[in-house]
Amino acid sequence: MNIPTRVKLLEVGPRDGLQNEKQPVPASVKIELVQRLQAAGLKEIEVTSFVSPKWVPQMADNAEVMAGIARQAGVRYSVLTPNLQGFEAALKSQPDEIVVFASASEAFSQKNINCSIAQSIERFAPVVQAARAAGIYVRGAMSCAVGCPFEGEIAPERVSYLAGLMKGIGVQHVGVADTIGVGTPLKVQRAMDATLKHYALDDVSGHFHDTYGQALANTLACLQMGVWQFDASVAGLGGCPYAKGATGNVATEDVVYLLHGMGIATGIDLDKLIDAGQFISDFLQRKPNSRAATAILTKRNS
Repeated sequence: MNIPTRVKLLEVGPRDGLQNEKQPVPASVKIELVQRLQAAGLKEIEVTSFVSPKWVPQMADNAEVMAGIARQAGVRYSVLTPNLQGFEAALKSQPDEIVVFASASEAFSQKNINCSIAQSIERFAPVVQAARAAGIYVRGAMSCAVGCPFEGEIAPERVSYLAGLMKGIGVQHVGVADTIGVGTPLKVQRAMDATLKHYALDDVSGHFHDTYGQALANTLACLQMGVWQFDASVAGLGGCPYAKGATGNVATEDVVYLLHGMGIATGIDLDKLIDAGQFISDFLQRKPNSRAATAILTKRNS
């Protein structure tokens, strides 16, 4: 086992976590959340997305949020840009990284963005080219890399195909995402192996949802392969609008508790992270969806 001694976590709560919330979350709250996350030691934060407000009204304040953050040296701020128009709007807010996304499932691609996988890659190619020309790092998210709500199980060959397409257009890093949380450790390892045919170990990450309670097990399975970068969402925020019953991303607090318990360094202060999760959960008027946060908050309150 090649377990890393240090892990880098990318916090996706402000974007992926909040994008499907029905109640409006004001820009001031999103900015405060980002401030608290970076104060807790997170160095990679996915802040917002530059998509049409018609499709994702929650992210309509993207430019305001990016402008409102007190940026810290050493922190990388990323934004999702699904097309050239989105990228051009994002450019004004000076992101350190942009994210493009495609699915390993044809059916999901059609339902989610109304085009085939190959067409989605064609659409992203000029975005990637423009970003790299501007010196902006490009990360790719590969959704439904293990299972799809429409197609069921996804073969590793489909993941390899998508990773190859992403590499071909110049995407520098890819995340293997179990978007609907159906993955189990061996399936996730197979999807990761398929990705590693095209990308080096330093250029891949895991993105797991906890729908069936498997996210931490899947994280451990990838750690055993030497994977040292993972996405997580504070307080377990988020879900997938196209996958019925898909719960949020794995809670950052739970991943940090796991890693610290294994002696793996993250640079994150768990108590401050729990405070950040409590802050956004209080605003949303619900409890944090994190087992570690619940246990530690209960201990604090007693």
